[in-house]
Amino acid sequence: MLPAPYPFIAVMGPTAVGKTELTLRLAQEINAEIINVDSIQIYRWLDIGSAKPSRSELNLVPHHLVDIRYPFEPFDAADFARCARLAARNIMSRGKAVILAGGTGLYLNAFLNGLAPCSGAHPCLRMMLRRYSGQYGTDSLHALLAEHDPAAAGRIHPNDSFRVIRALEVLFSTGRPISGWHAPDSGHGAMQCLKVVLIRSRQELYRRIDRRVDIMIEQGFVDEVRGLLAKGCSPALKPLQSIGYRHIIEFLHGMYSLDETIYRIKRDTRRYAKRQLTWFRRERNINWFRPDDLMEQSEMIKKIAGRCAAV
Repeated sequence: MLPAPYPFIAVMGPTAVGKTELTLRLAQEINAEIINVDSIQIYRWLDIGSAKPSRSELNLVPHHLVDIRYPFEPFDAADFARCARLAARNIMSRGKAVILAGGTGLYLNAFLNGLAPCSGAHPCLRMMLRRYSGQYGTDSLHALLAEHDPAAAGRIHPNDSFRVIRALEVLFSTGRPISGWHAPDSGHGAMQCLKVVLIRSRQELYRRIDRRVDIMIEQGFVDEVRGLLAKGCSPALKPLQSIGYRHIIEFLHGMYSLDETIYRIKRDTRRYAKRQLTWFRRERNINWFRPDDLMEQSEMIKKIAGRCAAV
């Protein structure tokens, strides 16, 4: 007996697990269009370092929320939820299924459950925190965040100065941790979305990560970042603080050799993948699949997705 119909199918998982290839195959199987759920792939010009699908892959199946912002334009989880809901309604109005694919769990939660309103904007405080970070390092700010909002600190890498500063800005200006502003899971996610998380053995995943980084370098990742800086993009921009981009910027500034940079990107990407898996393990109603196993279940998914347009 089939479960209740699902308006959406989410194919999530850690970086380099194989989401792109599988999602393209699945989308063709079930006549679906794809909504990107990757917080970096939404930006133009950030192609190699974000492992963005190639132009041919983007043309094979309609994709939404890819290349919709420039790196200097603000975009957050609330923006994603709004844009993704518009895209989903458009897709379903044409009788197609919706696949949300990516690795940014917060964005998926925002889409499904919404976010509580969270302003806390305080430019003067933000400037003070940036100056403090420049003088004492982001690690010291992250330690402060861990003391007052361990949930947020556990999700934010110590080197992600943009998100660390934003979390502290909200904390000090509102008196409430940023993690407390996120709308809690209503518990009805399974009725709204068939959540699939792809998994591989740790050794296999780490090998794929290492190989992906090598391929990025071969494809011209350094030149991509050099070009972003030449366009006037500040290294302090949120997307350029992400893994890979900030490392290449440090290399271009002479802080590390290329070999050291490659090692650090691989190391931090593996750590990021571990944090992604930790996030997904805390989620409710998750269906865990190895990529090959998921395709074996495509007939069942096709039957479920075929009923999406009627939901």
